[in-house]
Amino acid sequence: MFKEKGQFTYPYPRPSVTTDCVIFGYDGKDLKVLLVERGIEPFKGMWALPGGFLQMDETAIQGAKRELLEETGLKDAYIEQFHTFSAVNRDPRGRVITIAHLALVKISEVKGGDDAARAGWFNLDKVPQLAFDHDMILREAEKALREKIHFEPVGFELLPEVFTMPQLQNLYESILGVRFDRRNFSSKMLHLGILEATGDRPAGTSSRIPILYRFNKDRYDIFKSKGFRLEF
Repeated sequence: MFKEKGQFTYPYPRPSVTTDCVIFGYDGKDLKVLLVERGIEPFKGMWALPGGFLQMDETAIQGAKRELLEETGLKDAYIEQFHTFSAVNRDPRGRVITIAHLALVKISEVKGGDDAARAGWFNLDKVPQLAFDHDMILREAEKALREKIHFEPVGFELLPEVFTMPQLQNLYESILGVRFDRRNFSSKMLHLGILEATGDRPAGTSSRIPILYRFNKDRYDIFKSKGFRLEF
């Protein structure tokens, strides 16, 4: 069938498309995920991943970045698509496909959305039952992050500008769910050359005072673009 200006239309059902964002943050001790409490039906009062319907004039990544900006106030955070969820009955409102994105942010830089009272950070082991199929989406996002950390450094997006080696180790342990030998972990990270000590310990202080580090951004970006394999 033809419309005006030569546009085609077809008598096929048109599913709706949403973008859901799994936003991870790290508070120096635990890996957390940002959730929002739904204020409308369906699933009113339940917690869910931030997301919304894709607008007609934006791509999936543009929609995800818009949602990220609305919930965190961040424009340049790390975000990437990791999976599409298309189960037929995943949304009681009708046929809805969601393009899921994974985002990594520094919690200290998050400003919160317009309705901050309805958003909160949750430890991954204390996440309540989520609306829709968001429990499955979160599990898949965790799996994607665990795979990513072996091939791309992700600390820059989650840690503060200056951090200690124990903080970096705890981040990796939180993501992978394992425990590392302290000396072995430190040796491997320093060998990569992506860390720079910010200065020596003050004279006369205890050796137990940790050295502070920051990422060598140039070398970090090389690993980010080319990838690497990190084995422990």
